[in-house]
Amino acid sequence: MTLGELLVDAFNRIREGAVNAVSGLSPEQLAERPTSHANSIGWLVWHLTRVQDDHIAAVADREQVWTSDGWNERFALPFDAEDTGYGHSSEQVAEVRGLDAEQLVGYLEAVHAATVEYVRPLTPDDLGQVVDERWDPPVTLGVRLVSVVNDDQQHVGQAAFIRGLLDA
Repeated sequence: MTLGELLVDAFNRIREGAVNAVSGLSPEQLAERPTSHANSIGWLVWHLTRVQDDHIAAVADREQVWTSDGWNERFALPFDAEDTGYGHSSEQVAEVRGLDAEQLVGYLEAVHAATVEYVRPLTPDDLGQVVDERWDPPVTLGVRLVSVVNDDQQHVGQAAFIRGLLDA
């Protein structure tokens, strides 16, 4: 297995888990929160996709799918186009309403395709490249990719848990 195949597999698992979490849910179910301070499935899947889009676009040196394909306009959320949901308050999470599963999956699939296109040709030699010097130590491509996979998988698990509550 090549590094690219390994990374594609990791991102495939994120996509599959997120699609399973949202499939068949109504906009109301996607916005439902187990408590007033919890995240909703819709917010979690939007956020994990935004983080992946933002971080992969930055290392690939390309525009985010969110803006290049007009997803920000289609979602019509009350946030700046650069907003990924990082640090959102409970009130901001509550503003992610009216989304449908097809819309979330459409954006996720578009980001997934761009991610796969970027990671597939990567080799082990690429992983040591510094991609963010704002941290000490500076962040390498390998660390950034692991960070995205880890963050996204945690949010997929959270969405699956909430889905289980809705299905109970």
